[in-house]
Amino acid sequence: MIELRQYTLRPGGRDVLVELFERELIEPQEASGMRVGGLFLDRDDADRFVWFRGFADMAARQLSLESFYFGPVWNEFRDAANSTMLDSDDVLLLRPADPARPAPEPAEGRASVGSTNLTDEWVIVSVYVHAPDPSFTRWLNEDFHGAVQQELDVPVATFRSEPAKNNFPALPVRTDNAFVWMAAFSDGSQYEDARRRLEGSKTWQDDLAPRLRAKLTNRECLRLQPTARSQHPRSGPAAGAKP
Repeated sequence: MIELRQYTLRPGGRDVLVELFERELIEPQEASGMRVGGLFLDRDDADRFVWFRGFADMAARQLSLESFYFGPVWNEFRDAANSTMLDSDDVLLLRPADPARPAPEPAEGRASVGSTNLTDEWVIVSVYVHAPDPSFTRWLNEDFHGAVQQELDVPVATFRSEPAKNNFPALPVRTDNAFVWMAAFSDGSQYEDARRRLEGSKTWQDDLAPRLRAKLTNRECLRLQPTARSQHPRSGPAAGAKP
């Protein structure tokens, strides 16, 4: 199970939250049984922080969240963290799509506490909200994924909404039926070249875009920069993609 969490912060609060988060809140969450993954600054909104965390399954999610949020670390730092936030309820609960295409494992370990080095990487997360429709979901998982990965020429990870009831209601989650895809690029130039290649392709113009317009009720595109201690998929060529 994966949570995609988007926080809207008070003006100027993002640097405060990221510093606190990376210093005090990563390792205690992982000690409680969850995995803290990608941590990101929104390139288009200076007051937005986006992050992922994962769990083995729904039962593990409940146990891990209870352990952390009812424990001493969150009790010590929650007021400082919450004081930076205007909204922390924009959360999607996800599972890998079928067939599973998870994000590539990071090639390196997490940077040490106190690291401040930011890379030029661009990580793109697209959220497609649509009415439940098994045939459309199957098309997104198979034909859409294959075409997008071929044109972008980087691995594309895909996720879908987890239909199970939220088993930790103290932290709300959205009820949207969503398909989420994610790709990483070495820098803005590689991302822009890939975006133009995809959107200018005949496949996109004649097939993908018209089907999306007909089916999607909402569409979000997050253009993100990893924080110093983020554990996220790195850019690289997609298997089987064109040279």
